[in-house]
Amino acid sequence: KKQMGNRRQARELALKILFQVDLVHCNVNDAVSFAFQVEDISQYSDPDSIISFSQELVRGVLANLTEIDSLIKSNADNWSLERMANIDRNILRVAVFEIVFVENIPKSVSINEAVELAKKYSTENSFGFVNGVLGKIEKKNNQDI
Repeated sequence: KKQMGNRRQARELALKILFQVDLVHCNVNDAVSFAFQVEDISQYSDPDSIISFSQELVRGVLANLTEIDSLIKSNADNWSLERMANIDRNILRVAVFEIVFVENIPKSVSINEAVELAKKYSTENSFGFVNGVLGKIEKKNNQDI
């Protein structure tokens, strides 16, 4: 349960960093250090794991951005990345990175976490959109294995 809370915090942190990089095109290292200054992660049981997992997510998303974005585009019917809300686009990016590139997290967990992030940070219609896009990607990803 603790692990879950830490991972959720790490995803939120990664989302905030990616959101900032996407929105103002700032340097990722600046965004990372800014996020760690602003967020008080010392209150959690394992701040180091939160930092390392959030950095893994940020670096992984940015390193695989072209592939991740093309998966999102091809599974978001009639939605260009530019038309998506910045927050939704980055929630999807984190989840797609987990679904496609991270072996040790169940895909259902990645999708549920993304839906929770959408409920917390985006509009009331977003979580259904996020869930739909990720459901398609997850189905296709399972067929490839």
